[in-house]
Amino acid sequence: MGMILISALSMGAIGAVLAGFLAFADKKMKVEEDPMVEALTGALPGSNCGGCGFAGCRVFAEALMKGNALPNACVAGGSETSKAVAEIMGVDAGSMKRNIAVVLCKGGNNEAERRATYRGEMTCTAETLTGADKSCSYGCLGLGECVDACKFDAMAMNENGLPVVFYDKCVGCGACARACPRNIIEMHPEDHKLFVYCRSRDKGAYAKKVCKVACIACGLCVKDCSAPGGIALKDNLAVINHDVAPQNDESIKRCPTKCILYGIEESVTRSNYFASIRK
Repeated sequence: MGMILISALSMGAIGAVLAGFLAFADKKMKVEEDPMVEALTGALPGSNCGGCGFAGCRVFAEALMKGNALPNACVAGGSETSKAVAEIMGVDAGSMKRNIAVVLCKGGNNEAERRATYRGEMTCTAETLTGADKSCSYGCLGLGECVDACKFDAMAMNENGLPVVFYDKCVGCGACARACPRNIIEMHPEDHKLFVYCRSRDKGAYAKKVCKVACIACGLCVKDCSAPGGIALKDNLAVINHDVAPQNDESIKRCPTKCILYGIEESVTRSNYFASIRK
């Protein structure tokens, strides 16, 4: 009985000493939270999408406090979040132009030739590494890795095996662009409306053979563009300089494969897309 009592008292004493040590350590090592960082984190959407260039909303808030980020860098929150952040910091939010994701490929199942049947891991990254089934080595693989990366329900795969971006839902975080191993998704300001929906650098004859809507580098768009340098041919592909080229349809009317289109992004909203599917 005596030994049990002594053991119990000893354990109690050890526990008390350890508890005291932990309390002391907690007090000494406690990191004081900056109330400004807390306020900024609370004003952010909490999506942790990385569109601001930082690994999460709290890291972005800390960068704001250190002067390493701008109040209008939160693409997911948009202008309202920028205003809230600027108000907390007591600064001007600055102008903010909305970016959207643009999928620069129209070579889906109905347009692009397939040379094999892919049976590996069903991700675009895996298919790129192990051997793609499309004859075009630049086009969309159609496995939806970009759609999986979108945290805002702003994308879907259509019946033709191509990703669709919903203009009214895209926040411009860039997650889909970062997920695409073929770099066919780009982020553009919403006032960019003229795009070459092809990334192929193959010569015209082969490009058209493997995809009905490929750019064949015919040069008609270059000739028809009223602004010198607005559209140029580079590596067998028409390239648009959005700072120079007029954002209208003047240069696309003679495009033989209809790979250059104007103003189609804004017509694809989530409601319109699913309404068209139900028909």
